[in-house]
Amino acid sequence: MPGLRTRMIARDTSESHRVSSPLELLFDLTFVVAIAQIAVQLAHSIEEGHGVEKIGPYLMVFFAIWWAWMNFTWFASAYDTDDVPYRLLTLLQMGGVLVLAAGVPSAFAGDGYEAVTLGYFIMRLGLVSLWIRAAVQHPAGRTTAIRYAAGISVVQALWLTRLALPEEWQTWTFVIFAILDLSVPLWAERTGSTAWHPHHIAERYGLFVIILLGESVLASTVGVQSSLQAGISVDLVVIALAGLVLLFALWWLYFSEPAGEGLERNRGRSFLWGYGHFGIFAALAAVGSGLEVAVQSTVGVVEQSGQTAAEAHHAVDAHVVALAVALPVAMFLVLLWLLHAPIVNRVVVHPVAIVIAAAAVLAVTLVADELGVAASLEVIAGIVVVLLAVTLSGQSRVPARRA
Repeated sequence: MPGLRTRMIARDTSESHRVSSPLELLFDLTFVVAIAQIAVQLAHSIEEGHGVEKIGPYLMVFFAIWWAWMNFTWFASAYDTDDVPYRLLTLLQMGGVLVLAAGVPSAFAGDGYEAVTLGYFIMRLGLVSLWIRAAVQHPAGRTTAIRYAAGISVVQALWLTRLALPEEWQTWTFVIFAILDLSVPLWAERTGSTAWHPHHIAERYGLFVIILLGESVLASTVGVQSSLQAGISVDLVVIALAGLVLLFALWWLYFSEPAGEGLERNRGRSFLWGYGHFGIFAALAAVGSGLEVAVQSTVGVVEQSGQTAAEAHHAVDAHVVALAVALPVAMFLVLLWLLHAPIVNRVVVHPVAIVIAAAAVLAVTLVADELGVAASLEVIAGIVVVLLAVTLSGQSRVPARRA
């Protein structure tokens, strides 16, 4: 059982065997709901022919999900006391995630960001309370903690005022307020770095990657369930298998990079690595949406309207479906190299191989209409598997050097 109250002081950055706590794992589970909502909404938008115009809402909502998760993760790495007040304030943030998730459909439908903003506010309220507690109980880090609490509060007030602004202002005000939000840690850490644990942070990011990959599996499963109403087809089986192989290869490639060791030796480059993961995380979530669209493209059930499901989904052509998968996959591969190169002496996945693989994946979209959806996904998965094989071959020939 947790202590009723434990003094909140900075944890040891060299603490051995530091791993994610059960509370952090439970905290992550609430994000499963939010990510599932955003992945499904993006998939439906692509099926309805509105994929491009919904990229904005997708990135906006995903920013709120990612930034709230990331802020708590880094705070917990430095100040996790796991006592009763800490657990209750974490519970408050978990409630905020669920409110945000409930508002995702409205945001995608263009009905407003009220619920998303409210959920984000609840999460930020819990985090500010934790920073104030750290400022009171940890004198050595008080200035930094006060800066965090003040900066987050000011920017959060701006997010609330955004609800009253005209609709045509929503995009550019989001960009400005997001930049301000991202600037708070940069400003706060100028007075002293918080005591985050490099291996703990690397593990936490890895767990979030697994959550995102799991959402891709879930999205594909939902699509398969719908498709099975029309009976199992060869294309459905091929798409399902290709999707699973693709996700497995992406997982393998991500966890091949020694992020913990790199962060331990290059703490000053942690902002680039941590912030850059927005692209990796958003790409992985989008892969799940693309796979769901690919599975749904095999549906041939006659609906009540007399149209086939493909017609009801505006007959998304193979090029669009392939692009929905290929673009985030290529983005993931390139960012995997760009984010790890600054923190390690030698990246495990060779940059030339990554560039070639990313280009080849994107090139598949040019011939997708001739290949068809199933064959296109087979080729995309095959390219990533070849990249993995080349990486493993390189590891066997050249011992990896420590950062």
